[in-house]
Amino acid sequence: MTTQPDRAAGTAGKATRITALDGLRGIAACGVAFLYHPLLELHPAVMARAPAPIVWMRDWGWSFVDLFFLISGFIFAHVYLRERRLDRAGLAEFAVARVARLYPLHLATFAVCVLLFFGAPENTWYALVAHLFMLQAFVEPLGHTFNGPSWSISVELACYALFALGTVSGERTLRWVTAAAILVPVFYLVLLARPGGPWIADCIPRGPLGFFLGQVLWRCREPVARVPAAILAVLVAIGLTLDAGRFSPLLPLCLLAWPAAVCLALRLPLLASRPLLWLGDRSYSIYLVHFPLLLVCIPQIESTTSGWVASAMLAGFAGVVLVLSDLAYRRLEVPARGAIRGAWRRRRKAALPDGVAA
Repeated sequence: MTTQPDRAAGTAGKATRITALDGLRGIAACGVAFLYHPLLELHPAVMARAPAPIVWMRDWGWSFVDLFFLISGFIFAHVYLRERRLDRAGLAEFAVARVARLYPLHLATFAVCVLLFFGAPENTWYALVAHLFMLQAFVEPLGHTFNGPSWSISVELACYALFALGTVSGERTLRWVTAAAILVPVFYLVLLARPGGPWIADCIPRGPLGFFLGQVLWRCREPVARVPAAILAVLVAIGLTLDAGRFSPLLPLCLLAWPAAVCLALRLPLLASRPLLWLGDRSYSIYLVHFPLLLVCIPQIESTTSGWVASAMLAGFAGVVLVLSDLAYRRLEVPARGAIRGAWRRRRKAALPDGVAA
């Protein structure tokens, strides 16, 4: 899943990249695509013999999306707040960059889903229009139609808009926006959310909660850096295993486990290794490409009762997704992003009076 702003070319772009979080994002994308969603489809006889970590992934792997939101907020704060790179004059370019980053691959995978699955009862013309405008998470009950995981992309876009408008309105306004974006979802999760999950009603609050918590973590990065790694690891463990009882499990996951995981990840050089950076770069493709392929493979996955056969099928599925995601990243994501932003810059330059620098 995408959580990084476009990086500028050259040394400035390298300076804004937090490689450890790119690696963590790649792991989270693989957790959703190769474990959580496929495990939901395995025969009960296979899951009955599965080890505890696999069972946990089937039951709670959906919460990796909340880790995406948190990473996204941290990186956007790092890129845009550190040097105050976003102002009113740059709002249009910011919006174009976000569309260039998200829309081409969303449109391509959505088109594949329309061709393959339009006959499904939930995939209506109404849902089609919502997906075209990336509003699928905001028009009930369309959050999981066509390419189901893409609901989080539309929520993330809303977080970008809140962040950008708050940033250009000044530090005080951004702090009020941040406080509201965290407190309102927390109150919702405490007062209205149900135990267990995932629930469609929780989709929208999860985005701003994670995104703006990530921004707070970035602001507090210096004192947090002095917290012993052992304490962070304990917080991760508590957040992942704590029984929330009658409350939503998103509370310990979003407020304890994933913030501590992000802080811990910044100290782990392994997450910045080349293989994990490769996965991080392709995380958005992995996230959107895997689901249409999974829908095609579900009958085969559901039919097997052998653990070895199921493992081989999941490994094969992961391999095909990685190949397709690499192609989508290199042949669609990167070229389309460059083309859209290049066209915007040329149009903007042509609109300027002679002698005025863009």
